[in-house]
Amino acid sequence: MTTLRSAARHSVTRRFSLAAFAGLAMAVSAPAQAQAPMELKIMAPAAPGGGWDQTARSMQQALVAAGLAKSVQVVNVPGAGGSVGIAQFVTGAKGDGKQLMVNGFVMVGALLANRSPVTLDHVTPIARLTEETQVIVVPANSPIKDAKDLAAAVKADVAKVTFAGGSAGGTDHIVAALFVGQAGVEAAKVNYIPFSGGGESIAAILGGKVTAGISGYGEYESQITAGKLRAIGVTAPRRVPGLNIPTLKEQGFEVVLTNWRSVMAPPGITPEQRAVLEDLVGKMVKSPAWQDILKQKGWDDAYLSGDKFKEFLTFEGYRVRGVLVAIGLVR
Repeated sequence: MTTLRSAARHSVTRRFSLAAFAGLAMAVSAPAQAQAPMELKIMAPAAPGGGWDQTARSMQQALVAAGLAKSVQVVNVPGAGGSVGIAQFVTGAKGDGKQLMVNGFVMVGALLANRSPVTLDHVTPIARLTEETQVIVVPANSPIKDAKDLAAAVKADVAKVTFAGGSAGGTDHIVAALFVGQAGVEAAKVNYIPFSGGGESIAAILGGKVTAGISGYGEYESQITAGKLRAIGVTAPRRVPGLNIPTLKEQGFEVVLTNWRSVMAPPGITPEQRAVLEDLVGKMVKSPAWQDILKQKGWDDAYLSGDKFKEFLTFEGYRVRGVLVAIGLVR
């Protein structure tokens, strides 16, 4: 009888031990599974080769190199300054915690100018990643030596001062309008000529077909270094280390603007999914792989996340709308 009771106790004890061991194994393996690198998809709402595409592919490279993602697929959906892409992202990726979309300053203006029914309020902000200062250049043989000379020319006859840059309503156009306004002329009178590519605008500037050109510094860097173009001012809030170029602000013109790029998640994701993506991007920007990319591309680290990023987006929306209304692109 004693032997039977002993065997029964041993059997029960063994069952509880096995159950406890299984529970412990599950507890140990659960975090490992939760932290396992995921498979991601990142949309670049533009054609291959541009800034958003480069950002998406740089994220792809850094996330995989840092072991933060098992795989990353980049898809391009070009059209209307990102308006086509964001519309597709909002409907097609809703609730998917494994999809992201790259965007930036240009999209803010494009959505307004195109009267898009889909706005940045329809996506989930994750983080601002990078920024690039804009620069105003003139041909090396131009009589315009600095921003004050350019402002004087604008004030004398705004119609004769032509600015070359990217798409209408984009970063370059906004810089031109802000500068004209700071020169004491109505921003709506800015004489802006949009070009589809940087090569075309450079040719127009070097050929003397326009007065000045506006773009990201990297676009004009080789011509500035070669002495073919003269940089008369950058739109950064303070001098950029390594660039011997005065800011427009220090020359007396309150034109401060950077072409920032960011990453968004779809609408309808859970707070937990958002937290995972914010953590993922936060780790990526600290990785050596991402830091190397920033150096190679000449991008400035502008990482900003959480509520501060949401506040930043709200401010930029108001600011861009104000400029586009002033130049007649938005009512």
